[in-house]
Amino acid sequence: MVGNRPSYPPGRHERRCRSSVGSCCNGRKFVQLQYSFVQLKRAGRQNAGGLGVIGGVGYTPKVLRNQIKELKKDLKNPNAPFGVDLLLPQVGGNARKTNYDYTKGQLPELIDVIIEEKAALFVSAVGVPPKEVVDKLHKAGIPVMNVGFVPLVSHIPRALDVGVDIICAQGGEGGGHTGDIASSILIPACVDAVKGRKSPLTGGPVYVVAAGGIYDGRGLAANLMYGAQAVWVGTRFVASKEAGAPPKHKELVVAAGHEDITRTLIYTGRPLRVYKTPYVADWEENRREEIKELTSKGILPAEHDLEKNPGKSTFLMGSVSAVIKDVLPAKTIIDNMVKEAVERLQAGNTLLVSKAKL
Repeated sequence: MVGNRPSYPPGRHERRCRSSVGSCCNGRKFVQLQYSFVQLKRAGRQNAGGLGVIGGVGYTPKVLRNQIKELKKDLKNPNAPFGVDLLLPQVGGNARKTNYDYTKGQLPELIDVIIEEKAALFVSAVGVPPKEVVDKLHKAGIPVMNVGFVPLVSHIPRALDVGVDIICAQGGEGGGHTGDIASSILIPACVDAVKGRKSPLTGGPVYVVAAGGIYDGRGLAANLMYGAQAVWVGTRFVASKEAGAPPKHKELVVAAGHEDITRTLIYTGRPLRVYKTPYVADWEENRREEIKELTSKGILPAEHDLEKNPGKSTFLMGSVSAVIKDVLPAKTIIDNMVKEAVERLQAGNTLLVSKAKL
């Protein structure tokens, strides 16, 4: 139902990047979509039957407004819904010392742009949004989703207390910022945690969106069976023809093996699942003490290293890269995923055997 993820981790030196994401929902009240699908960034994926969610990491209000206008300009349907995602980590207190304000104090102005441009969805990642932000968005009729991983389950009550309508839970298989708990454990736990809670905006139940390790219809079907109402698909859409990722990024997603993907703290100070380039491998295998020392001081290792290693790119991708073998049009990916999910769910009925009547 929702999605967005930056193609490259933003640093304090500011990087303008976005990648492809998508999701599918089974019955919803928030936004009406073909297949109830949501994808990130470009109109190519939105025109394929989804909702574009712009990753506004590091954007000024002016840049965000320009990106929204660029998206709208490319839409077949000018009234098609879209969303915006911002990183809102806790800063100070007991938070990671490497956390900082990605909005540079401009969150109120960014929210004003989101409302004025009539977004259909707001996504808060790596942190619970302030209650006043949620209330302001609700007054404008905009639902709010909170994206998280470990320790998401313990943070769900706080997210619900500020009025979040949707919880997106990402298992450790996911690309980009991620925890280490498998989706098969995390998603059911989050579904249980929101039972009985209502969306302040719709009055209906709080939705759970599952993320991490989903690339085909089997993953979609499995997560719907876990109790999620939607899935968030990232890496599979990086390997789509319309994705804004560089050709090298797409190449690596298709070529990666299971051993080529790792998690690292060096780029953002938070666990980030990426392709294991020689640069990342050197940090993780030979410089782990240096990582610990730098991050404890609030220093991002990759930025500290930037002068000696300029241009060392990072390629965000999830564990599913090892099983993705081609770059396809977004519409083909979506259609194949929905078709296979329907087949898997229907096939599941054949496993039920009725008792013979005596």
